[in-house]
Amino acid sequence: MSSKVKRRPRDITELPEVGPAIADKLSSAGFGTIEALAVALPQEVSSVTGLSLAASQRIISAAREALDLGFKTADELYERRLKVARITTGSKNLDKLLGGGVETQIITEFYGEYGSGKTQLCHQLCVNVQLPRDMGGLEGSAVYVDCEGTFRPERIVAMSRARGLDPSKTLKNIIVARAYNSDHQMLIVEQVKDFIQERNVKLLIVDSVTGFFRAEYPGRETLVLRQQKLNKHLHTLARIADTFEVAVVVTNQVMARPDAVFGDPTIAVGGHVLFHVPGARVFLRKLRGGRRVARLVDSPYLPESEAVFEVTEDGIRDPLGYE
Repeated sequence: MSSKVKRRPRDITELPEVGPAIADKLSSAGFGTIEALAVALPQEVSSVTGLSLAASQRIISAAREALDLGFKTADELYERRLKVARITTGSKNLDKLLGGGVETQIITEFYGEYGSGKTQLCHQLCVNVQLPRDMGGLEGSAVYVDCEGTFRPERIVAMSRARGLDPSKTLKNIIVARAYNSDHQMLIVEQVKDFIQERNVKLLIVDSVTGFFRAEYPGRETLVLRQQKLNKHLHTLARIADTFEVAVVVTNQVMARPDAVFGDPTIAVGGHVLFHVPGARVFLRKLRGGRRVARLVDSPYLPESEAVFEVTEDGIRDPLGYE
C-alpha cells in the first residue's frame, strides 16, 4: 500500500480550476501568488476572473490549504508562537514593555497626540528591521505607507548612521508609498502582497491608519460606512501580518471623550474597530524634552504597564537614569 505524501501546490496554476487564462487574470489583478490568494475574498476573485463565487471560494480554500491555514491544535499554535520574531525599537525599556520588541504576525498600534513620537518610532523601526537578527533586526526590508506626508529620508540617514548601517543601502530597503485618500490607502496595502516575498519585506507601516477615514466620513450619518471600510482595511492588514509573518505597525490619532468624568479622557480614533483588531495597543505621551511615556493598553498576553524612552537626533533610545 502506497504511503506517498500528497505534494502541496507551489504555484497558482497548480490549484484546482486555475488554468493559464485564469492565472493571467489573477496575476494581473495582484493575485499572482498562493499567499495573495489565501488572503483574498471570494468576491474579489470572482470579479476579476468571471468565475462563480463558489468556484472562487474553492480556489481560495485550496490556496489556504496549501499554506496550512486551516484548523490546528493548540500545541501546533504554540509551536508557531515560539517562532514569532521581534524588531527592537532601539529602547530596552520599550522592548521589554512589548515582550521583546515589535512582533511579527500581528498588528501593533501606537497612538497619541501630535509630537508623541509615533512617526519617530516608525522611522526607527524601518532602520532596525534591517539589522542582523542578533542585534534585534530581521535582516529584511520595510514598506512605509505615508498618509500624512511625514516620512523624512534624512531621519533614516541619521538613524542608520547611529546604528552602524550604510545610509544609502538602508534607504533602498525602505519602500515608501504616499497615500492621498482612504481608497488609495487601501489599494496600496492590497498591492503590497504582490512583492512582499520578492523584496523580503518584514515590516509594513501605515502612518496614520485613521486620518483619511476620519476626514472623509465626518458626522454620524457616515459613521457606519466609515467603520465598515476601516474594519475591512484593518482585517486586510491582519491577514497580511499572519499569512506572510511580517510585523504590521499602524499609528493612530487621538480624540477627547466628551462624556468622560473620571480618568484620562483621551482615546484613540476609530472606535471599537480599533479596539479589537490590533494585537497590541500602545498609548504614547510626551514629557519634557525628548522623553516619552509608552503605556501598553491592550495585549493578549502582556500586562498593562509603562516605559519611558527618548527621541534623540540618533533615534529612539533609553534616557539616562531610566535604563
